[in-house]
Amino acid sequence: MSDFTNAVTAAETALRDLFPETPLQLNDHLSARYGTEIWLKREDLTPVRSYKLRGAFNAMRKAIDAGSTRHFVCASAGNHAQGMAFACRHFGARGTIFMPVTTPQQKIAKTRIFGGDSVEIVLTGDYFDQTLAASQQFAAENSAAFLSPFDAADVIEGQATVAREILTQLPAPPDLVILPVGGGGLSAGMTGYMASAAPGTEFIFAEPQGGSSLKQSLAAGVQVTLPKVDSFVDGAAVARIGDLPFARLRGFSADQVLTAPEDRLCITMLDMLNVEGVVLEPAGALSIDVLQDLHATGQLTGKRVVCIVSGGNFDFERLPEVKERAQRYSGVKKYYILRLPQRPGALRDFLEMLGPDDDIARFEYLKKSARNFGSVLIGIETSDPANLTTLTAKLDAAGFTYQDITNDDLLAQFLI
Repeated sequence: MSDFTNAVTAAETALRDLFPETPLQLNDHLSARYGTEIWLKREDLTPVRSYKLRGAFNAMRKAIDAGSTRHFVCASAGNHAQGMAFACRHFGARGTIFMPVTTPQQKIAKTRIFGGDSVEIVLTGDYFDQTLAASQQFAAENSAAFLSPFDAADVIEGQATVAREILTQLPAPPDLVILPVGGGGLSAGMTGYMASAAPGTEFIFAEPQGGSSLKQSLAAGVQVTLPKVDSFVDGAAVARIGDLPFARLRGFSADQVLTAPEDRLCITMLDMLNVEGVVLEPAGALSIDVLQDLHATGQLTGKRVVCIVSGGNFDFERLPEVKERAQRYSGVKKYYILRLPQRPGALRDFLEMLGPDDDIARFEYLKKSARNFGSVLIGIETSDPANLTTLTAKLDAAGFTYQDITNDDLLAQFLI
């Protein structure tokens, strides 16, 4: 075995002091839908509901064993912070966790619960880059170890324990593993371990469409820093793949990276919640979401597939947004700016065009100053996208002036 394989084995053995291996479950719902074996590696069932605990634990274990430090620092508003906090309490080590000032109270409270008296939370910076700079400066000034969420060898080694568990849980190695990608630590670790332990296993990587740093970097042959990132998939929305992860992943093809539209991810999240009772954060749904793309091209046929479910830290206050985005993507909810004539009966004329399954979800006058016409923001929900196609045909035939702003990001940001 390679040095890396031996190190991952040692990490996994030590990890059992913290929590048992996470379940690997054959999912009947997804297997029936796609006509093949779909297994879910449930990293949402660790004590902190994500795999991030593995890397944080391993890096801290090795630093403590080496006697180099017992004070650890990180910058995170999510799963990495909670993983480090939990590990700090386990080791009785000191942790200083920097979070942006804008971090939701729910995430701050959970991190405090996991870390107890072992951690201090410092709120600083409106943006994460400011928070990161402050944490690194603090670590340097206090001789503490800065704990990267993905760009460190010991963290990558800890994340690779997911692969080792999978190979002990299945009678034979999987044909295909689908890996969610943010900074790349999980992918670098798992592919590195399986390269020697299961060389026949293939890999597909799943990134959010608004944060495809690995795909673009592989296409360019060098690391690419994205000029803009959609932050909806907050567990994987990274502008630049990690240096060390990219060095380990650069041998893969950009064609092996699939991108999941953020709104489509919402459909997957709701499907898993309503059908399976599984609560997933957006990043945790990535590997499941891209199954439909692989199925459409026949890449799932006859294969045993493992999807890494990376996390389940979902704030239910976001559920209305998730439902809204899912409806808009599936075409059963649309928003229009409608120009109504300022005359008696004009609104009634519009309402009579609605079908029996069409429901007005939003109605708001935007401008009333014009003498002849007034602008209205109107949202329509229905049971079938075809109903809204029928509605727009009726509007056209009646000569109404309207604009569909459902997919206009700028207008939607201000009006919806």
